[in-house]
Amino acid sequence: MKFAWIMVEGTNWDRKKEAITTALESGIDHIVDFTDVEKIQKLGNVTIISDVEGADVVMVGRNGEGDGTLIIPDDLSQSKDLAAITSFKRKGKKVAAYVEITSKKHEELASYLGRTADYLILLGKDWTVIPLENIIADLQKEDVKLIAAVSDYDEAKVALETLEYGTDGVLLCPRDTSQIRKVSELIERIDSERYQMKPATVTRVEAVGSGDRVCVDTCSMMSPGEGMLIGSYSRGMFLVHSESLESEYVASRPFRVNAGPVHAYVMTPGNRTRYLSEIETGDEVLTVDKEGNTKTTVVGRVKIEKRPLMLIEAEYEGVVLRTILQNAETIRLVGEDGKPISVADLKKGDKVMVYLDESARHFGMAIDETIIEK
Repeated sequence: MKFAWIMVEGTNWDRKKEAITTALESGIDHIVDFTDVEKIQKLGNVTIISDVEGADVVMVGRNGEGDGTLIIPDDLSQSKDLAAITSFKRKGKKVAAYVEITSKKHEELASYLGRTADYLILLGKDWTVIPLENIIADLQKEDVKLIAAVSDYDEAKVALETLEYGTDGVLLCPRDTSQIRKVSELIERIDSERYQMKPATVTRVEAVGSGDRVCVDTCSMMSPGEGMLIGSYSRGMFLVHSESLESEYVASRPFRVNAGPVHAYVMTPGNRTRYLSEIETGDEVLTVDKEGNTKTTVVGRVKIEKRPLMLIEAEYEGVVLRTILQNAETIRLVGEDGKPISVADLKKGDKVMVYLDESARHFGMAIDETIIEK
């Protein structure tokens, strides 16, 4: 997952407060600061990155070899910044190494420190040139998060996409607050997953008695065409529509998906599945639209109630999928035309959108294994 940290330069507290508040509203809660830590902590639940030992993440290098002004030793094992990082790590602290890339020697220092630090913050004059590529390639197998210091959306896009893989994150030093929201939206787009949806033909629809059904209420509003991937089989899941449509029986609940019984799978971030019975407040699930575009959504509440159920079976190119949903007019799948279709109106021959997965699942993770589900 890509991420952003923010640092507001200067000492103007009103400007800093405005930027940090905007960052928090945009989902950015890691703040780099060296002068107003106590004030910042009062603005919300934040993670502080600073050069004092009491910080959540200690920064090393800003006033040392990494700041581009002091001489770097020829033998990098004698680096004062490395010694500081090692000392803090021994105390159980998370450490961010800061390196301003002004020469080839600083590039070498960055790669060297990146083998010990938890985070490596890189400051360069122009990330369209080679140093960032070199450092990403050199540290790709190391357990360090690479962060490029950027000032706006364009620089962030270059850093996050360099060498296709890009840096893990960016340290945004914004010229104005509009850049904060733009960078946050950029990261959301980069991290969003996409699932290739297929039109499966309905082959069976029948009532199967009653059972414990799960409603998933999220902290986000869903639009018509959006829902969640739900199914009884891990090899394929149905796009179950949100309750975002008005009905003559109930008002719309655009934050809700009436998902199915407790045993069913729901797709979560990282192409992982979980049982609906496991989902609870604060968990993350994926909401999916008819094109297969996704958003990560926080669960606000789960309701489990006994309700009448309906078995739905569909087939796509020889692959048979089944799921069980509540037998009610307000429960809908998504048709081939992208429009919601109520399970009360569903019949053999209808086309509904499904996602097929070639992998088996072990504790929710996709694996290469043969598995039989029926």
